[in-house]
Amino acid sequence: MARDIDIREGIDWTTVWLYGALVFFGWLNIYAAVYNPEASTHSFSDIISLSHNAGRQFMFIVASFFLILIILFVDYKVYDSFAYIFYGIIILVLIGTIFLATEIKGSRSWIKIGTFSFQPAEVSKVITALALSKYLSTQGVSITKFRDAFVAGVMVFLPPVIIIMQKETGSALTFAAFVAVFYREGLPGIYPALGIALVILFIFTLFFPQWYIIIGIVVLCALFWYLFLKRYERTQQNLFRLIGVFVIASLFVFGTDFFINKVLQPHQQKRIQVLVNPDSDPLGAGWNVTQSRIAISSGGVIGKGYLQGTQTKFDFVPEQSTDFIFCTVGEEWGFLGSLIVILIFAALLNRIINLAEKQRSKFSRIYGYCVASILFFHLLVNIGMTIGLMPVIGIPLPFLSYGGSSLWSFTILLFIFLKLDAHRSYKV
Repeated sequence: MARDIDIREGIDWTTVWLYGALVFFGWLNIYAAVYNPEASTHSFSDIISLSHNAGRQFMFIVASFFLILIILFVDYKVYDSFAYIFYGIIILVLIGTIFLATEIKGSRSWIKIGTFSFQPAEVSKVITALALSKYLSTQGVSITKFRDAFVAGVMVFLPPVIIIMQKETGSALTFAAFVAVFYREGLPGIYPALGIALVILFIFTLFFPQWYIIIGIVVLCALFWYLFLKRYERTQQNLFRLIGVFVIASLFVFGTDFFINKVLQPHQQKRIQVLVNPDSDPLGAGWNVTQSRIAISSGGVIGKGYLQGTQTKFDFVPEQSTDFIFCTVGEEWGFLGSLIVILIFAALLNRIINLAEKQRSKFSRIYGYCVASILFFHLLVNIGMTIGLMPVIGIPLPFLSYGGSSLWSFTILLFIFLKLDAHRSYKV
């Protein structure tokens, strides 16, 4: 029988304070992003007014505290025992969203209930993390076995396939974060290496004609055969393997062209064009990134000061309180403020990984790595797209970006792990 514990003693307060710092700083910057010096009275009622994003975010933050309380007081065994049931429910919800959601900017991923909108894709990452942790922690299951790896892969990539059907490619791409979890659980290094190679190949297909890349692949295969394989290793079996690599790489090159031109939406295609050539559409698809970079660079070392950002005040950057919240940080808080935010995130990720390694339960350890991987992927891509190093795929910066769906999903993701960790030192 589980020993009753005082959750105040079991909870990792360092992680809680890091979470609180990010949420509070995010709220300050959301207010800055929608700040109007002529209309604002600087009163508390003005700050929490539901007429603008800062007030609604304040409501989301308050609701998050209630979610935290629910998570912490629910029996921790629920997250393990009902993981598959939760997964089945979210799959049905994602499918239903395709037919029930209101179309917004070409995407059918938001369910509207009165004035409130909710995006199931955000919560699906949390539930997939639970289901994956449940499966990989099952006795006898190993990611090194092809069958088990295949089942885990289907479990992870089924939700993003449905999300892509909702025309919400950005949210679907975030599921790639789970590959890091596979690697931590024993997936041979060759597979992540192949993944990196495919990413590099994808980037090359954006810059060079297809047939140039095919010729380059042929040359690389030939060099590998004659220069790196010793004479006694030039067997028929290795030749067939090399031919297989060539075929797969070639199919990937042509498949990339099909994906960009047939699967992605026109605005997403524009974003990739802007990534390749930032000046190709400076007043259209390139506007966000260009203005974001201007805002961040104009902040200098110490920033222009809170509520003093000119790019912010005059709405040069669209979506500045959501996907591009980091440019508000860069403009008003400067390099030092941006560095502090990144360091807080780094401290949070380091703390989660350290706690994950200390878990006695395999389920808790795997889930901890899921949390760290998802947060890191969002951090990397979101900041990367605000400074022009990543395509604009529309994913939020954890805990800082405006939005109830994103804040609640990240809060649930993190505090389920803290709940599991709180029972680490107690025998069951």
